[in-house]
Amino acid sequence: MEVFLGGTTAEGTNWRERLIPSLKCNYFNPIVDNWDEEAQELEKEKRKTCDFVLYVISPLMEGSFSIAEVVDDSNKRPEQTILCFIEEDGIEEYKEKEWTEHQKKSNESIKKLVEENGAIVLESLLEVSQFLNEIYDE
Repeated sequence: MEVFLGGTTAEGTNWRERLIPSLKCNYFNPIVDNWDEEAQELEKEKRKTCDFVLYVISPLMEGSFSIAEVVDDSNKRPEQTILCFIEEDGIEEYKEKEWTEHQKKSNESIKKLVEENGAIVLESLLEVSQFLNEIYDE
């Protein structure tokens, strides 16, 4: 079993480093030192072929493409799509960044949309690792 680790990629984010040690399954981390055409193509391929696509979105998010990806995947393969918004992310100097009330309302609407498409919405990195590890163990 392999999971695609999509979502927030902004400078200072560390959710992947916090999640990976708790995973029993294989994973694909799209974060690379040299983001070139080859890396982009590999990411596209892995997004299509991994058993699950996970999108962890944090207050450090700068762009909105991950939101588009999770909505797209929740339409195309809902049973394999997982969305998780987290409240805190990043190395120490980034931890003060928080969701605004408006963003929180928007996040709830995105969760509802994705869930209505049939995808999985989880509330924490702990829930994500427990869910994936349970499936891995089966």
